[in-house]
Amino acid sequence: MNLSRASFRVQFLLGFLACAALLGYAFHTQLRDVNPLEPCPLCIFQRIAFFSLGIVFLLGALHGPVKAGSRRVYGLLALIAAGAGILVAGRHVWITHLPADQVPSCGAPFEFMRQTMGPLKLIQKVMTGSGECAKVDWTFLGLSMPAWSLLWLIALAVWAGYAAFRKR
Repeated sequence: MNLSRASFRVQFLLGFLACAALLGYAFHTQLRDVNPLEPCPLCIFQRIAFFSLGIVFLLGALHGPVKAGSRRVYGLLALIAAGAGILVAGRHVWITHLPADQVPSCGAPFEFMRQTMGPLKLIQKVMTGSGECAKVDWTFLGLSMPAWSLLWLIALAVWAGYAAFRKR
């Protein structure tokens, strides 16, 4: 089966499954018994982006719109979710590559910030990063988890754009 020629519904279902698998692995690394990885605030925001993107993919797959305009709306929503994730993951990758003397100091835990700050202040605080966001605990093929998140978000954005905007 040629996935590039599959229906919109199938393509968006595959996007949803990719998001679900990536989130599943992220939660596995956090909850495993041996050497669990606690997510930093930027990691949590990336998970929110994958979750949002996955929801758009799922809704698009369940709806399976026939009209090009409806497919484009789903594509635009997916691109917005992926774009937000790309910004967060890009910032995270940038922080991980800062020299040690330029890494921001560690801030308050995310849960404390969530309970004590408004949404805009929380986003601003998280996006400035902290020392815990610069720490690389996991690599695969030489890339950190934020770098893999960035690559996956870019790939899923391209996939959503292709599925939603290609001529049928």
